[in-house]
Amino acid sequence: MTARVKGPTQNIVIVGAGLAGLSAALRLSGAGRNVTVIEREAVPGGRNGLLQRDGYSFDTGPSVLTMPSLIADAFNCVGEEMSDWLDLTPVAPLYRAFYHDGSQIDVHSNTAQMEEEIARKVSSAEAQGYRRYVEFVTKLYKYEMNDFIDRNIDSPLDLLTPNLARLVALGGFRRLAPKVNQFLKDPRLQKVYSFQAMYAGVSPQQALAIYAVIAYMDSVNGVFFPKGGMHAVPRALAGAAQKHGVTFKYNTTATEIDFQNGRARAVITDTGERIPCDVLVLNPDLPIAWRDLLKQTPASVRRLKYSPSCVTLLIGSNRDYSHLAHHNIHFGESWDGVFDELINKKVLMTDPSVLVTIPTRDDASLAPAGKHSYYILFPTPNLDAKIDWEKQAGPYRDQMIQTLESRGYTDFGDSIEVESMTTPLDWQARGMERGAPFASAHTFFQTGPFRPSNLAKGFENVVFTGSGTQPGVGVPMVLISGRLAAERIVGTVK
Repeated sequence: MTARVKGPTQNIVIVGAGLAGLSAALRLSGAGRNVTVIEREAVPGGRNGLLQRDGYSFDTGPSVLTMPSLIADAFNCVGEEMSDWLDLTPVAPLYRAFYHDGSQIDVHSNTAQMEEEIARKVSSAEAQGYRRYVEFVTKLYKYEMNDFIDRNIDSPLDLLTPNLARLVALGGFRRLAPKVNQFLKDPRLQKVYSFQAMYAGVSPQQALAIYAVIAYMDSVNGVFFPKGGMHAVPRALAGAAQKHGVTFKYNTTATEIDFQNGRARAVITDTGERIPCDVLVLNPDLPIAWRDLLKQTPASVRRLKYSPSCVTLLIGSNRDYSHLAHHNIHFGESWDGVFDELINKKVLMTDPSVLVTIPTRDDASLAPAGKHSYYILFPTPNLDAKIDWEKQAGPYRDQMIQTLESRGYTDFGDSIEVESMTTPLDWQARGMERGAPFASAHTFFQTGPFRPSNLAKGFENVVFTGSGTQPGVGVPMVLISGRLAAERIVGTVK
């Protein structure tokens, strides 16, 4: 039996309407609990936010949606069908990868289609290696999901299952890059099937091979885009939760918790309102929740190491580029060097690899007629680096534009009508420790049972949810974390 909160559980307050908080709210409401969600912003979503300006609608957070079955599962907890709330379109290709030598490779989830692409662009031998790689990551997913990702873990001993032995035999605890290279010899394919380690906050050279499961989630299972943009997901989840009795208090900040004898009794808001609770679920970034709301920080949390950060540019433009797909990855010549700069040297990339997403490729309504929106992401070090972003933001913005123009975005700077830049300093101001939107890194000792627990030690009825706790970072993981939080309160949620 996994540990549960103690005492009554009828009245639950959730601080934060991020994806994890919404996932927990739906499950708890479906289990018959009274749920109140406090959200400081005017809309749900947390990091999955929304910026509207001059007829453009921009997603401010995640741009890649995978594993929609996890969203459907949250809706099902209250008897709703996802298709009644969300209109999802498969993205094809999943990614278009551009390389320094001028070549490009489209990434497809359909195995036969991808084999054909690799055989045509690389070689038939690499296509066969790709097929073996897909078999490898599919087994990884099968062995990992139920025992290591989609369950509450209280102790490393909980991992002692038959699937652990299968993962060891499969090579899941070797390093990711060498494992990928076992199947794929072409450096271009090695990059496109290992860059996902960035989401875990570690380099492919240092990440465990089990993180190839992230590649399974998008490159095999598929990538989707919701009509209305990524923010349509939290809007839909919140709408369904509200329909089924969850109370939302937007534009409301939790400022203090009323504790008595180790139990949270109520949340005090910035308006002075006192909202009683039997159980408190905290969706802010875990170290921030400890510091600001629980008023203490355990040594284990103080010792956490954080993922690299990023700078994003949200651009409204009058320019279209016909050679681009929905998601575009522009790899520089350097690869190992990129991660060395970001993680070890803590300096800006000298040969950037960047992600450019064009939401208007699949939903023209996100921009004025004939216009296009661009979501541009450049990985950077987090705020452990000695970079003065107040001084650096302007020059780095210009450098980003120059980099894009040198990689085929002709006259991109002159086409800009609307723009919004987010630096690590801005991420920190939005409540992310070290300005790291990808939270604490998934090093071995910050993964699984070694990642901060979703039960707040020293408090009988406080539960964490979100990317800072188990199972970790990414839209699929935070949706799962909402379910794991709910199960700490009401047991297994079906």
